[in-house]
Amino acid sequence: MSGASNQSPPIVVEQVGKRFRLRRSGTRSLKSAFLDILRSPRGARRETFWALQDINFTVNRGETLGIVGANGAGKSTLLSLLAGTKVPTTGRIQTTGTVSSLLELGAGFHPDLSGRENVFLAGAIMGLSRRQMRARFDAIVEFAGLHDFIDQPVKHYSSGMYVRLGFAVAVEVDPDILLIDEVLAVGDENFQKKCLRKMEDFRRAGKTMLIISHDLGTIQSISDRILFLQDGRVAGLGAPDEVVGRYRAAARARQTGGHEREWGTGEASIQTVITEDADGRPADTFQAGDTLRCRIRYQAHQRIENPVFGFAVADASARVVFGSNTQIGGVNIPAIEGEGEITLVLQDIPFGSGNYLLSFSLHSADHRTNYHRLDHYFSISVVNPDSFEGVCRIPTRWEVPT
Repeated sequence: MSGASNQSPPIVVEQVGKRFRLRRSGTRSLKSAFLDILRSPRGARRETFWALQDINFTVNRGETLGIVGANGAGKSTLLSLLAGTKVPTTGRIQTTGTVSSLLELGAGFHPDLSGRENVFLAGAIMGLSRRQMRARFDAIVEFAGLHDFIDQPVKHYSSGMYVRLGFAVAVEVDPDILLIDEVLAVGDENFQKKCLRKMEDFRRAGKTMLIISHDLGTIQSISDRILFLQDGRVAGLGAPDEVVGRYRAAARARQTGGHEREWGTGEASIQTVITEDADGRPADTFQAGDTLRCRIRYQAHQRIENPVFGFAVADASARVVFGSNTQIGGVNIPAIEGEGEITLVLQDIPFGSGNYLLSFSLHSADHRTNYHRLDHYFSISVVNPDSFEGVCRIPTRWEVPT
């Protein structure tokens, strides 16, 4: 899975698929197991599962590619294929240069060996000599912060110590390609900052990185492009903001209970909607009384005069709670053309605890032409400590005559 000229991209993935065979679970008697062998001597009764199908992408030299997707989407399987710890069932993977990976907690470490011995073992696995590893050893220990524990068996390490040593080895061997799976999920804040600084050093040095993380804010900030996997297939590949927005929309769509609907004439379209907190951080869970910001990105394929942007909030059963638009709000938009963005701000959210569906629309001023509508297309959650009936809290008081 390696080789090619220095001019070729470091990573090329073509028509890759990965299939796993699943054995039936449960307790079986010796008789039933024997009968299954007689009926299906080649194991045809075993089920198959495609973790990845039809995966195609190229990563350029010096590029950082983030990978997002729900649990079970195939992200870790993909990195395992790139690292060479798994073999694709179909297709071809080509990597150019040395590959270093941190795929899972403690992967490649022998629990009975010391940290020092595991460092040299990891180097040998990556094809580095003891002399080369000795030259890097002090930097590895320094980065991991394990001076007092480097000669202890790693089976006594905490999860944070494991990942610190694993990350230190992965980056200090100076690979051409670095594969990282959820390293930022383990370790304290200081170590996470060290990791981010090291990743930035890698970017400046022209290294190639592939990173999996559920921390969307971080992966959005450090990636040049993002790959979105859904059910083992590519659901998006492109600019970080656009793909993360699509991923968030897909995640929310799973919570809309089948009420979502998209329609319109198409002269203009809403590309994505990103929900944020009052400080502009991406968020989809809010406390009652918080501010909700919705960044609406649109594209007008032709000049449209006096467009109107609208929105509605509905409960989990798609019953409208509140709705308005720029026209009602007294906001005049003379015209739109090409790409643009408009922000909706909802202050002092009054909703009770639960999930709510958001709809957005772009239509003409006379309401006769609906350019694009996304009905119940996005979902947010609200947490409210107060108890009351209905969906909105209205300030009340009781007056009892004395």
